[in-house]
Amino acid sequence: MAEVTLDLRDLPKAEAYETLADHVEHVLAGIDDPIAGMATISALLHHAFGHLWTGFYRVVEPGRLLRVGPYQGTLGCLEIEVGKGVCGTAAARRETVLVENVHEFPGHITCDARSQSEIVVPVFDGARRLIAVLDIDSDRTGAFDAADQAALEELMRWFERTR
Repeated sequence: MAEVTLDLRDLPKAEAYETLADHVEHVLAGIDDPIAGMATISALLHHAFGHLWTGFYRVVEPGRLLRVGPYQGTLGCLEIEVGKGVCGTAAARRETVLVENVHEFPGHITCDARSQSEIVVPVFDGARRLIAVLDIDSDRTGAFDAADQAALEELMRWFERTR
């Protein structure tokens, strides 16, 4: 089946996320592999909104270490310690971290100097174990808001339904 990546940048945000969620459900129907989900979701999100970097950091040592997973964009940091930077902070807190200006975030890890704002959403499996974080960077300050947070948190619930 030939899949399509959608460009949703011209739609109102709520409509864009609703369209994307429907598309993700359609494309991933019958799939229960979290890595396939990460690869597909990162591609769909990246192309739908034209982000600078969109991808996952997987938990490889619970409470200690995240490692880059499927993503779209330039090279990412290969490993991030839990508690360090925006990704590590979201992993440690087990909650979304939204950063309007990365230059004002203490301990921000610069993987791409063009990054200006960032949102990181924790990803849990069905047993509420942290398996990854979704990291999205923008080259614009203030690119993400509460609407993005709510929609992305809902989208990440797909992983709670996988093995």
